[in-house]
Amino acid sequence: MPYVLAEYVWIDADGGLRSKTKVVHGKDSISKASELPNWNFDGSSTGQAPGDDSEVIITPRTIFADPFRKGNHILVMTDCYTPKGDAIPTNTRAGAAEIFSNKTELEPWFGIEQEYTLFKDGTPLGWPKAVARSFGGPTVQLGFPGAQGPYYCSAGADVAFGREVCEAHMMACLQAGINVSGINAEVMPGQWEYQVGPCTGIEAGDQLWMSRYILNRVCEDHGVVVSYDPKPIPGDWNGAGCHTNFSTKPMRKPGGLDKYIIPAIEKLGEKHAEHIAVYGEGNDARLTGSHETASIDSFSWGVANRGASVRVGNDTKEKGYGYFEDRRPASNMDPYLVTSMIFKTSCLD
Repeated sequence: MPYVLAEYVWIDADGGLRSKTKVVHGKDSISKASELPNWNFDGSSTGQAPGDDSEVIITPRTIFADPFRKGNHILVMTDCYTPKGDAIPTNTRAGAAEIFSNKTELEPWFGIEQEYTLFKDGTPLGWPKAVARSFGGPTVQLGFPGAQGPYYCSAGADVAFGREVCEAHMMACLQAGINVSGINAEVMPGQWEYQVGPCTGIEAGDQLWMSRYILNRVCEDHGVVVSYDPKPIPGDWNGAGCHTNFSTKPMRKPGGLDKYIIPAIEKLGEKHAEHIAVYGEGNDARLTGSHETASIDSFSWGVANRGASVRVGNDTKEKGYGYFEDRRPASNMDPYLVTSMIFKTSCLD
């Protein structure tokens, strides 16, 4: 009898990712989420339901090819509901989908730059092991690499640490059908970035969340752990962000800069505090005004300025149309919240 292995993936109470496998008997293939049944899990074990009423329903929303099992098997992005059909508090997808159901003719595009740091045994890849050495006096900690500078977009075993993970993740995402558009080594050693997009509306959140799940699985194979902490190492080291590029159809047409992009940026500035509140936990340690960030306390924008809250590229400025980049979101941000809020503030409010 034919079967399909469907890996149901959901977001837990802490922004982590969980999954379990459903064997769908009697099918050679599954081409859309609506062909799959709802399922459930024990929400008391994920912090999403009390023990005396622990059943959480997961509803399939979109499917991807499974790059690990391959063949006809699939990964399934789901969201979470009570048995009565109400979205549970950690289900941010439901609210985002409602926002994106408005003004669909605007065709909102997102391109998200996901930064992350790879750790092995509690130490970022490429960092010397921290060793306490005592010479009859105060203990000295040895364990810092050379200063930032040679690691960004680097090549070489002395400066690029974890490329095998980044490459394997990119290939797995492409095989899954995720619209990954690039990868690169980042400024801090052991830090990498990949880009997802352009994606339209709710697809941006679906694809970024599934790409994170795939990264977790790839890291399992390589015996490393991925961190989305926006400031994984204190001190004179770059943090990790999730810059979010945005445009609508009118913004992508001649004249879009003055007529649509700049007014949208000004709207974002008026609601700076509201956006910061959902742009990621611990973002205050990253948005200091140093290390290619703007201060968390104020809003700014500029052309080609990576120290601004929002950046407009030179290409967009010269052509008079294109997109802008919101540089404030942290690496651990929820893309459902961030993308829908950018769209709501700039196009619906």
